[in-house]
Amino acid sequence: MSESDWISHPVGFHRMSSILRYGLVIGVVMGLSGPHLAAGFFGRTPSPASGIATGTGSPTTGRNRPVPNEISLRPAANGPLVWVLDGAGDLRGCSTAMSQANTLVGNSVELVPFSWSHGYRRLLLDQTDLPHARTQGARLAVVIRERQALEPGRRVVIVAHSAGCAVALAAGETLPPDSIDRMILLAPSVSTGYDIRPAMEAAREGLDVFCSKKDWVALGLVTRVVGTTDRHWTRAAGRHGFVVRDPVAAAEVEAGRLRQHFWSAELAWTGNTGGHHGMLTPAFLRTYLFPLVEPGSAF
Repeated sequence: MSESDWISHPVGFHRMSSILRYGLVIGVVMGLSGPHLAAGFFGRTPSPASGIATGTGSPTTGRNRPVPNEISLRPAANGPLVWVLDGAGDLRGCSTAMSQANTLVGNSVELVPFSWSHGYRRLLLDQTDLPHARTQGARLAVVIRERQALEPGRRVVIVAHSAGCAVALAAGETLPPDSIDRMILLAPSVSTGYDIRPAMEAAREGLDVFCSKKDWVALGLVTRVVGTTDRHWTRAAGRHGFVVRDPVAAAEVEAGRLRQHFWSAELAWTGNTGGHHGMLTPAFLRTYLFPLVEPGSAF
């Protein structure tokens, strides 16, 4: 049987479809893991953020990975308190980059990585288990309120990346209005139509969303195959931005509680080339994200 006959034959076509589907699964892992692909496939564990403790307290342990507690790298007690939510698979790309950027600015903030993942390298499950993300978001809201009871008046910011943004947004649905200062979403893998009104109301300074049209692998190919974190097969907000249609939410947008920042070539000098993990460079975070974390930051 020739190559063309094999492809046109029903059995051959079925086998070819299976190969393509398998290739798409590999693409899912590539898109979600980004620079950690080699580590995940070849057994090398990425180094956790310098100075961030590990211990007990995560919902699950994963495999071959110490379980991080909500323990922070603590500078001056009066600095902003930043809760950091990594993306799928507990690869700690966001928390590691935030720690490096914090070092560059003199450790001006206290970073608290919030462990929400099913476990190390469990990327697909983290991306597709919406009930788990919502449960972890409710847990995050409780932890934030408990910490606020101990430190009333302290500035509180949430920074989340990719699938971690679904957890952050779920927390916003539980937190009271104006209970935190700001929420910053990096390449959110939820759909463009996600209802962000509760999160805008929970953060007195609103939401900052960093997006990139060049994020076509993780938030293009991958989300077309496995869906967005909120279980839609449509455009992802981290690539196209949020689209607000609800009149009440639109009023919040008009009031300046939603600011969407799209990648442009002028940002490339920071190492951010527009990909899914491009925002996780210390130079980009130091220049464009940390000013939003500090008190009195511009909208």
